[in-house]
Amino acid sequence: MKILISKLILCSLVLLSFPKDSFGQDKITKALSTWNQGTIPYAYFGNLPETDSIAFLDTREKEEFEVSHLKNAVWVGYKKFNEKKVLETIPNKSQPIIVYCSIGVRSEDIGEQLKELGYTKVLNLYGGIFDWKNKGGQVFNDKEVVTDSVHAFSKHWGKLLQEGIKVY
Repeated sequence: MKILISKLILCSLVLLSFPKDSFGQDKITKALSTWNQGTIPYAYFGNLPETDSIAFLDTREKEEFEVSHLKNAVWVGYKKFNEKKVLETIPNKSQPIIVYCSIGVRSEDIGEQLKELGYTKVLNLYGGIFDWKNKGGQVFNDKEVVTDSVHAFSKHWGKLLQEGIKVY
């Protein structure tokens, strides 16, 4: 019995030593490895190039973008991807672009389309807006005001968002 209690205490201490978002992060990693092909290289929160030189493209649906998006992001959609808007907004095909969505699945698809359009410096934000918010990144609403609300896409995918206020 003492050995069992000792093992339970040890396991508890090990689990408590993990950062708060480790388990959600493992689930994001698993989802990305399941759903993505790895065709667009990842950019990682905390390790991004100078953000003033990067165009952030939000590949979620309009209602998701209006609730929360990255600062100065351009909404280009997913189901109705606005290719014309991208070509008009970013005429320089060598402009660094980071695409993102909730966790990085839809944005990989749009990244592939950008590559087909001739854009040469396209990265996919690893973990999307969920990882961004989970790691303390700021998000903005449709009035460009910092918000804690994040559109969580669905109850299933929303489980991966651990920080902020989930909006569905």
